[in-house]
Amino acid sequence: MAHEPMAPQAEVLLETFLALDIPDGIRAELIEGEIVVSPAPEGNHEDHISTLIRQILRHSTVEMDVSGHKGLAVPRLGPLPTDHVIPDLTVAPRAERLFRDAPSWMPCDGVAMTVEVTSSRAERDRTAKRRCYARAGIPLYLLCDRELETVTLHSEPGTNDYRTVLSVTYGKSLLLPEPFGFELETADLI
Repeated sequence: MAHEPMAPQAEVLLETFLALDIPDGIRAELIEGEIVVSPAPEGNHEDHISTLIRQILRHSTVEMDVSGHKGLAVPRLGPLPTDHVIPDLTVAPRAERLFRDAPSWMPCDGVAMTVEVTSSRAERDRTAKRRCYARAGIPLYLLCDRELETVTLHSEPGTNDYRTVLSVTYGKSLLLPEPFGFELETADLI
């Protein structure tokens, strides 16, 4: 399926986004045609991230590399510009050395899982970013929803969304399939 050329406004939007001079600690993304600027995350957000990283590195059946805040370029169909998203975590098998020599906005090929921990704009993580990761063909998307106190695993990416969704409340375990192959414990997220 061929990608349609971008409309002139979309080209200007993408050029404007890529030319932004963002101060340290601020995150800028281009998600479904909208430039989104977010402040640095607060401590409880980062505590959730730390909890997840420890488990991924200790328990995965395959050695993993984890990158916090790695820019991903997600192709789009139609006239909108390529999405430029920054997951809280991007996870890939260590053997692939995916992050070595990667550009600021790397393609999604080889990414095993993206992770988001909700903050002030939880709905964006629940919907727009989920669709971006599915369009990119990323096999797994893990969402830690601090407001709902749930951890949700999205799998089987389709054209614009994931086909399978499994959710547990904080305190229960959630099986992460291969290449992770372990039960994610969520009690430390409470």
